[in-house]
Amino acid sequence: MHVRTISCIVLGSSMLLVPLAAGALNRGPSTPEERQRALEYIRHFEADPLNPDLRNEREWVIRWTIEIPDVRINLCPNLVKLPKGERKDSVTLFTAMTFAETAFTLQHPDKQDDLPAQYQAGVEGVLRIYEILVKANSKDRESFLDELIRKREAGTLAQFVQERAPGACKSGN
Repeated sequence: MHVRTISCIVLGSSMLLVPLAAGALNRGPSTPEERQRALEYIRHFEADPLNPDLRNEREWVIRWTIEIPDVRINLCPNLVKLPKGERKDSVTLFTAMTFAETAFTLQHPDKQDDLPAQYQAGVEGVLRIYEILVKANSKDRESFLDELIRKREAGTLAQFVQERAPGACKSGN
C-alpha cells in the first residue's frame, strides 16, 4: 500500500507534467540566472518545508528541472522508506530528495552522472527535512529514518547508500 501510494503520487505528478516535457524539446540549456534561482528556491524550501506560501517556488523548480536538457537527476526513493499515513510528509520528503539531488547537481556539474553521489545527496536531503518535520510534530517519527540519522552521525550513511543502491535503485524501481 505504501509503495503504491508513492507510485500513484509520482505517476500522477508525471502525467500532469507530460505537456511540460513536450515543451522542453524546444528549450535550450539552463541559464546561470535560472540555476541561481533554482538554488534560492531550494534553500527556501529547506528552511521552511511546510510553508504553503512557497508552493509556486516548489512548482517552478520541478517544472524547470523537467524542462531543461542540461541538468539530470536520478531519483531513488526506494533508498528510504517514506512515512506511511499522512500523505503530506511523504510528498514533502520526496520533494526534499528531488531538491537535494537537483542542488547537488547544480553545485557539482562534473558529478551529474555520479549516481551514488546523487543518491547520497538525496538521502541527506530527506533526513534534513525529516528532522524539521519531527521538530514540528514529534508524532511524525519514523524508525527507519531515525536509524538513517544514527548512521549519518556515526559516519556510515555513505556506506549504507553504496550497499543499498544497487538493489533499491534498479531500473523500474
